[in-house]
Amino acid sequence: MTTLASASTKRPVATRIARVLRWLDGVPYTILAVPLRLAVATVFWNSAMTKLANWNAAVELFAEEYKVPLLPPELAAYMAVSIELTMPVLLVLGLATRAASLVLLGMTAVIEVFVYPLAWPTHIQWVAMLLILLCRGPGKLSLDHLVRMRFGASAER
Repeated sequence: MTTLASASTKRPVATRIARVLRWLDGVPYTILAVPLRLAVATVFWNSAMTKLANWNAAVELFAEEYKVPLLPPELAAYMAVSIELTMPVLLVLGLATRAASLVLLGMTAVIEVFVYPLAWPTHIQWVAMLLILLCRGPGKLSLDHLVRMRFGASAER
């Protein structure tokens, strides 16, 4: 009798799980892309705001701690803050999303290799989000999608 009871309870649970999985599979990519874009943009935007809040300290960090090879500290600081100000705006708007993702992937690689190699658990999260945006694009809630629609290219998922 216990085997009949357990068999009858397993089937509805399996059915519910299958229903939930089908529902999750049906979530449009666009719904997933928006928080990805916002999350990555926030990380880099906040970094730019920190640098701009105390520019002298930021340049000092590039000189003493970051020590990016081949670049003078002030130039590296200007380049970093320029990327951290512009790429997040592009991601939020969903404009040139793939290009912005590629630039931020490059910046993340530089940070990982030359600045904070032990911070790989954080950097791999950034890379995962950026790779999705690079490979799949910004989704339909984006200026990229509007541009594609306007100029006749096939729409993104």
